[in-house]
Amino acid sequence: MTEKAAMRKEMRKLRREHAAAIPDNVRGLLFRHPPAPLMSLVPAGAVIGLYHATPEEAPASGYAKHFSEAGHQVALPRFDSATNPMAFARHTDPFGETDLEDGEFGLKQPKPDAERMVPDFVFAPLIAFTEAGARLGQGGGHYDRWLSDNPQAIAVGLAWDCQLVEQLAVEDHDIPLSAVVTPARLFGPFDA
Repeated sequence: MTEKAAMRKEMRKLRREHAAAIPDNVRGLLFRHPPAPLMSLVPAGAVIGLYHATPEEAPASGYAKHFSEAGHQVALPRFDSATNPMAFARHTDPFGETDLEDGEFGLKQPKPDAERMVPDFVFAPLIAFTEAGARLGQGGGHYDRWLSDNPQAIAVGLAWDCQLVEQLAVEDHDIPLSAVVTPARLFGPFDA
């Protein structure tokens, strides 16, 4: 097992246990709106890329509602198949999610007819992160490839505080984050 694979296994377990221990009434209060220092980085009219969180991931639905109410267009990842690259498509109903369907990798995603978009600002899920902005993702490389193809996009991680690690094995294709938001604090912004 590689160092990254071992770290993913360990951190997925920690993340799952941490998320399961958060009472629903507390979870509903977390990640409702981005911290003010981060908002100063979001240009007016920016398209915001988010994700539909699994039960273990830091929730992004509060941010979807926040940015939609602030007049931003919101987009979520969409996979036409497990082998196709990740693209973003418009999420028009962050309050009811009527525009989403079950997609690849067990994720909710915009329906096939949703408008394709290129977000200016992307909030990414993660398995682990460092204080310097290194990110360990699921292992498919979808976000790293998308960010490599769209270097103008600002990438920010959403995570639980328990996902912070001292160091990660970083490879050339790993794209660092510009900041990471947890329930307790904002890491960054740092130079990416």
